[in-house]
Amino acid sequence: MKAETQINSETTNHTFRPIQQKDNPQVANVIRRVMTEFHCVGEGYSIQDPEVDDMFNTYDNELSAFFVIEDRQGKILGCGGIGPLANGDADVCELKKMYFYSELRGLGWGKKLLTHCLEVARRKGYKHCYLETVERMEAANQLYAKMGFQKMSTPCGNTGHSSCDSYYMLEL
Repeated sequence: MKAETQINSETTNHTFRPIQQKDNPQVANVIRRVMTEFHCVGEGYSIQDPEVDDMFNTYDNELSAFFVIEDRQGKILGCGGIGPLANGDADVCELKKMYFYSELRGLGWGKKLLTHCLEVARRKGYKHCYLETVERMEAANQLYAKMGFQKMSTPCGNTGHSSCDSYYMLEL
């Protein structure tokens, strides 16, 4: 992955780094477990995306980046990244599959990961960052608003995530 970055936090014993091939099973588990926790299963949710089982290869390209947060034992507790918005303008990226296990929430990692993803998006030449979510992910929605994302009334692009009910855009 081109955007090599590792952030260590001695106070929380977690490491933030680019995804590796070996992470695919754990990342798929994070995505599926968190989406199930928030009742985001079935048609129209990203839990159904074929890329869930191979996030490394999906995001290992010049237009994308994907990161994981792991503990000292190597357990992945969270993930997220950016990539081109499907059927969107070339200067619009999408925040992709940012999910955390409950034990990682509330520790500031969401802001750290989102900030880093936005920095990477700027370096890759994107001018806007789009995301889709659901209202019931209240903490995530609050974070997006605090980070300057503007709520939209309709979706952009063609992500296939028709069950999402909240859409945001940020000018980079």
